[in-house]
Amino acid sequence: MIKKASSLFAVVLLAGIILPLPLFAQPSSGPYRMSAGSMKPTLLSGNNVIAFKYAEGSSPQQGDIVIFRLPKDNSISVKRLIGLPGDRIQMIDGLLRINGQPVKRERIADYVEEDGGRTIRIKRWRETLPNGVSHETLDMIDNGFYDNTQVYTVPPGHYFAMGDNRDYSTDSRALSQFGYIPSGNIIGRGERR
Repeated sequence: MIKKASSLFAVVLLAGIILPLPLFAQPSSGPYRMSAGSMKPTLLSGNNVIAFKYAEGSSPQQGDIVIFRLPKDNSISVKRLIGLPGDRIQMIDGLLRINGQPVKRERIADYVEEDGGRTIRIKRWRETLPNGVSHETLDMIDNGFYDNTQVYTVPPGHYFAMGDNRDYSTDSRALSQFGYIPSGNIIGRGERR
């Protein structure tokens, strides 16, 4: 029994030396506490989010939840990465388009929450990005302020991020307040803890 345990320990130790670090990654910073509802239904106000650094040579991907410093005031934000450098992003009638193509989305059961004794039902969608990453989004307001936008072309070395609560998120669609995220501002990939 001891021989098997020591053999197993040797395999685990060797795997830790040979296999890439991301398999054994430790949080790089955090936890960060969500203070607003911009990432509902994925992350709720009060949830803790930990940042995991991207391994050397890897970069953020569409659909990642990223923790980053805002380019305008250096405060910390958590959003979903939607656009990579060179991508063209646009909202038309509440539907996300990436590089001119509508992103697949399907209606799922309403998101239900209680507010001061009343029940609120919010339209919920399952959105699938071009790379296959699927997540839920909320649509609180038909024809909301950011349901129809210009085409945003993501500059080299930058990313485009949006909240999953599309009508209740200040994000890269607000260029003067938020804007594109420089790659150097990304702290890491966020995971709820």
